[in-house]
Amino acid sequence: MKRSPLAPESFPELPPVPGVRLAVTRAGYKGWDRADLTFAALDEGTTVAGVTTKSRCPSPEVDWCRTALPLGRARALVVNAGNSNAFTGNRGRAAVEAITARVAKALGCQPSDVFVASTGVIGVPLPIDKAEAGIDSVLCSERATWEEAAATIMTTDTFPKAAARSAVIGDRTVNIVGIIKGSGMIAPDMATMLGFIFTDAAVDAAFLQQMLGAANRQSYSCITVDGDTSTSDTVLAFATGKARNAPLTSVDDPGADAFQAALTDLCIDLAQQVVRDGEGASKFITVDVTGAESDASAHRIAMSIANSPLVKTAMAGEDANWGRVVMAVGKAGEPAERDLLSIRFGMTEVARHGLAVEGYDEAPVAAHLKGSEIEIGVDIGLRGGRATVWTCDLTHGYISINADYRS
Repeated sequence: MKRSPLAPESFPELPPVPGVRLAVTRAGYKGWDRADLTFAALDEGTTVAGVTTKSRCPSPEVDWCRTALPLGRARALVVNAGNSNAFTGNRGRAAVEAITARVAKALGCQPSDVFVASTGVIGVPLPIDKAEAGIDSVLCSERATWEEAAATIMTTDTFPKAAARSAVIGDRTVNIVGIIKGSGMIAPDMATMLGFIFTDAAVDAAFLQQMLGAANRQSYSCITVDGDTSTSDTVLAFATGKARNAPLTSVDDPGADAFQAALTDLCIDLAQQVVRDGEGASKFITVDVTGAESDASAHRIAMSIANSPLVKTAMAGEDANWGRVVMAVGKAGEPAERDLLSIRFGMTEVARHGLAVEGYDEAPVAAHLKGSEIEIGVDIGLRGGRATVWTCDLTHGYISINADYRS
């Protein structure tokens, strides 16, 4: 598929993360002539945290990760692309068990130390023979680059997505690197894609879980492409401890705030890249809501706007139809007062206190909407609640991609 017009110019330069060895191979889950299995071997002592979909129809991989996460340790990650293995009953569970057992035997660890994620078509069991052959192949493969790993986990993505940040903990500089995939079926109920974060920092597993949860609330749970939440959504963070910093165990530890800031910033970057690769997207849209009853209320209103097909198609057509924004605020089911509501596109206010701005000139708004970066601002006028979410426009490209998805 053609590369998204909102994609970054190039893949970023990423540092190595000691304690992480990447490899990729072609298991042949689909007819793609490319690698479709990513593997990460993790040194002993690696801690892990994760967030997973709240879908009531999760994949066996999600169930496996949920069971293993409380143990807090990891030795490997396996990511399959082209087949989500979701809604596949006992056959799907057997595939996950076969993968984890095979990796555990090779690494001399417990199956629960092996994390698995799969992405692709729902309802088709992951072929165990191909999965096992893929594991055997990847265990013997040469070391892969971050870009190769990021490209291998893609499905309908048009570009590989990654980011890196660093932080200072005591006298040590630690690196954080993340790769992510996602393009469609993006409407978070925790996160809504497959994302994997690696750091050489030493971080207690329970505290890493706390920090990833906080970062998630400001990033992956603030994006939407189409209003649909996947059965397989998983974001995992692995900390190898190879930086030899004093282990982070609480917010009071020196450097904990710097690490949290770097982790959150990285997650926001990755989340926004997913939106920039939204299926058929031509515009990146920021929705800012202020003046709501609470931050949670502001978030729900912002998501109502961001998920509205009418708002999204208006942005695709570069139509300054602020009435559609009013509609989306009204249907959100959150406290709102019609005669206090104000709306802007970019820096231009188009409606104030429930009425169109007198003498409103649409020219600057029309110019703003012709760009690829659009901002919609809404002030509810009630209290101090605020939220920012990110979405994209809705074009015929989305229909074309998803009408032919299984083929």
